[in-house]
Amino acid sequence: MSQIWLHLGLGSFHRAHQAYCFDKLLNLGEKDWQLHAGNIRDDAEWTVEGLLKQNLSYTLEMVSPDGKDELKTIKAFSKIIPFEKGLKPLINEGALADTKLISFTVTEAGYYLDNNLKLLTNNQAIKDDLQGGVSTIYGVIAKILDLRATNGAGALTLLCCDNVRENGHKFRLGLKEFLSLIKREDLIAFLDSSVTTPNTMVDRITPRPAPTLSAEIKKLTGIDDCVPVMSEAFFQWVIEDNFIKGRPSFEKAGAQMVKDVTAYEDAKLRILNATHTLMALLGVIKGYNYVFECARDSEIAKFAFDYVTKSVIPCIKGNGLDLEDYRDTVLERFRNDHIRDTLERICQDSFSKLINFVKPTLTQVYEKGVDPKGVVLIPALYLNFLNLLKDHKVPFNYQDSSFDKAWAQSVTDAQDEVQAFSQTSLLFGSLVENPKFLADLRESFALVQSLK
Repeated sequence: MSQIWLHLGLGSFHRAHQAYCFDKLLNLGEKDWQLHAGNIRDDAEWTVEGLLKQNLSYTLEMVSPDGKDELKTIKAFSKIIPFEKGLKPLINEGALADTKLISFTVTEAGYYLDNNLKLLTNNQAIKDDLQGGVSTIYGVIAKILDLRATNGAGALTLLCCDNVRENGHKFRLGLKEFLSLIKREDLIAFLDSSVTTPNTMVDRITPRPAPTLSAEIKKLTGIDDCVPVMSEAFFQWVIEDNFIKGRPSFEKAGAQMVKDVTAYEDAKLRILNATHTLMALLGVIKGYNYVFECARDSEIAKFAFDYVTKSVIPCIKGNGLDLEDYRDTVLERFRNDHIRDTLERICQDSFSKLINFVKPTLTQVYEKGVDPKGVVLIPALYLNFLNLLKDHKVPFNYQDSSFDKAWAQSVTDAQDEVQAFSQTSLLFGSLVENPKFLADLRESFALVQSLK
């Protein structure tokens, strides 16, 4: 019988990235593994319903910067598990002896970790799961591990596929703390002996499917597809090769299996993801709706180029990658007007993104004596964004599970809002005590306020 790879989170990114990779493996003759999937929340069950209606297949549209369009029917899934309150069917699937790999995409904010990599135990979702709930990845995995240990299902690899630095390592820390808080030392011992959590780096710009995508697919192919996805042609998946019970041959489908993903994830998170956030926050000021509009704005493009060139590259050079070439490739990808990636999508979870994507560079520029202006601009833009939120001038509904409205109000209502903002240790760590950082933040905030 085939071994099972179970994925949690049937969003667009998983279907354009990991499922796309596995579909390639199946077309190459993979017979040893099957991909099963389901959601841990009930807010995207339309995807499950659509996939079940379409015999688990869907269309992926991939577009290159020059407009070359490729349509591919993806038939990666062998089983889709509909959402059920309490997630019993999904948990049972994860606890099967044949399930050797569980991956997940829960977004950056879905790990609920503070600046010291401690669980945000005051968060309601974490509180609920500490009482036996399954609303977070920790609650779900704890239930799966409990059942696996009870049933003797054996060892397992847990594969984080989100844009979080050292994602496997951080997830493991959060899971261990969660298990400790629920007093399950037996499951911690099982985790230590029988579970690996490799680090990964994922990269493929995947906007939310436009309402018109199904009609476009119908026009181009004649196929009625109610759950298509669309992405750029670029694909990258770098995976630490640390699987305790085997794995699919990901490398045959274009993934890179490495001993250490640090250099790759450092470049991607600091250059692509942080620049995405920078552009989106600038684009909101200028009234844009899409990333490509920002990338084609000469002023925004210069801010982005200067941020990467003057702040990021001096901090991470020497790691064996051609960072200038990567910068140019990323900025060109952003200019792709066929990928209508919305600023609404990119701005979501900005608080978490500042921690994961921006804070490492922000800390290092002061440690290394590197020009800080490019990177300080990003938190200054976020402070401006908080003011726009307060004044109801953000043209979309901002969502961030790590966002504290009381904190935001205390900052924007403060007599000296820059000073108040600069004291946010979650975002700035030791820089809260650095007078030069405060001076630089004041200068950048004044610049931001002058932009139109």
